[in-house]
Amino acid sequence: MTAVTPPGPGASPAPSRDDANGTDVADRTRGRTATLNQLLLAGVVLILGVLVAIGPFHGDPVTFFLGVVVVVVVTAATLAVPWNLLPHGWVAVVPAVDILAITLMQIAAPDTVLGLLWIFPTMWLAGGFGLLGLFGVIVAIAGIVSVLTALSATEVTYRTFLLPLVLIAVAATSHLNARRSDAQRTLLAKQSQLLRSILARTRRQEQVVLEVLDAVDFGVVRIGADGAFAVTNEAHGRLQQGLEPEDQAEVPAFRDDGTSRLPPDELPLERARRGEAFDDQVVWFGVDPGPRRALTITARRLTDPDGGDIGAVVVSRDVTAELTALRARDELVASVSHELRTPLTSILGYLDLAIEDPDTPEAVRATLDVAERNAERLLRIVADILTASSSSSSSVEASLRPQLLDARELVRAAAADALPRAAARAITVDDTGLESATAWADPLRLRQVVDNLVSNAIAYNKDGGTVFVGTTTDGASSWILVRDTGVGISEADRSRLFQRYYKAGGERRGGTGLGLAITRDIVRAHGGELALHSAQGVGSTFIVKLPAIPPEGDAP
Repeated sequence: MTAVTPPGPGASPAPSRDDANGTDVADRTRGRTATLNQLLLAGVVLILGVLVAIGPFHGDPVTFFLGVVVVVVVTAATLAVPWNLLPHGWVAVVPAVDILAITLMQIAAPDTVLGLLWIFPTMWLAGGFGLLGLFGVIVAIAGIVSVLTALSATEVTYRTFLLPLVLIAVAATSHLNARRSDAQRTLLAKQSQLLRSILARTRRQEQVVLEVLDAVDFGVVRIGADGAFAVTNEAHGRLQQGLEPEDQAEVPAFRDDGTSRLPPDELPLERARRGEAFDDQVVWFGVDPGPRRALTITARRLTDPDGGDIGAVVVSRDVTAELTALRARDELVASVSHELRTPLTSILGYLDLAIEDPDTPEAVRATLDVAERNAERLLRIVADILTASSSSSSSVEASLRPQLLDARELVRAAAADALPRAAARAITVDDTGLESATAWADPLRLRQVVDNLVSNAIAYNKDGGTVFVGTTTDGASSWILVRDTGVGISEADRSRLFQRYYKAGGERRGGTGLGLAITRDIVRAHGGELALHSAQGVGSTFIVKLPAIPPEGDAP
């Protein structure tokens, strides 16, 4: 048997607010609680009344039905009175009258257990009106039972005290349950308020982040763990504006050379969805002669506190102007360098004629030798600049004439040619690590690679140091190794060592900063890779990996 207990006087629910017009709406909790409790008691009383009417009743039926009528009248009044418009204490009148009505029914049949009906109003009073209600219930029950016992003039036994004790225990339990319910309701209200404040603050922070992202000029895409786009800013869409064809088809994408079509599975967003992380992938969008745009795109993986992958952030930046300027610079440098080669070649020819002329005095010939060496050095610098200006993957690959060759003999010849320069600084060239190694490569281009690496190993070595050269193969790939005992390369220089026109720090700075950039482009054009291992004060090791057999479809 249960009764509905409303909030206590100190924890009555606040009026709710209508979301449509912002006005306060009367809280109907009090009226609903009174109606439910009273209807529950009235239903039980009506059933008892029907049983008394159709069956034998040992008692005063007039007094009994008077109590029934009082309960029915109070129930009707409960349904009619707008309790939400009255002070909270007025509701206590209903259970108080119910107690009197049940007392009448008990007086009508003192030998019955009709007094158990007191449980309904006592639970209502003790649970809905706090300590005052509980105290009132105890006083009322004790007084009524004392009066009834005195009127009946029966002997006082344990049965006389059993019913009031049960009612008082039920009332106390109802009171404690109501207080516990009030405490839980208060805690839930505070938690709800805290969650609302956190939600509002989170929404404000999210709005600020979105406004900041929309204000920057680079695109940002947040990819969830499921591969779906969680957040995108305005710049991401703006970078694609003006590139879409009229039929809204997908904008074609190209590699960093601007001509090689990028496969769909190598698009930056697809790579990020697969779980890859990468830096500065350059992609050209659009087709000549229409509008084109170059973007450099970086992807970073995101992890939760447990180390699990929760997606990625992809950042794109417009570098069209920078790449266009670099391309214009390379074209200008190539044009100027090409114009310099013709007079330099003519100068070298006439210098050779003058040196070989038997009538040239020895003193003049020595001077001409110095001029020839510097002219040849200048010609090599011009050749490097020309190569760097046109060293895209397509141009280098187009100039290759690969064939099967013995890398050991090529490296041995390069090392032998470097002996005079090494001897000038007491540097030893150790070629004991040379093994027979077949490579599929262009001999002229590969010799250029080896000459450059050996020349750097001597230039950045210590006086009296050693340069080790070696070759080996496993049948599928061949390796060329050049190691020195020089000054080494710092971590900062290592990250930019293969950039064009960059010169690493060291005891001997010189050159144009193009040698290693050209070397790596040539190696990659062969389908190989150039690796570097270095430690400052210990030395550097360059490893060239090349295919040992022709690719499928190429005849040896």
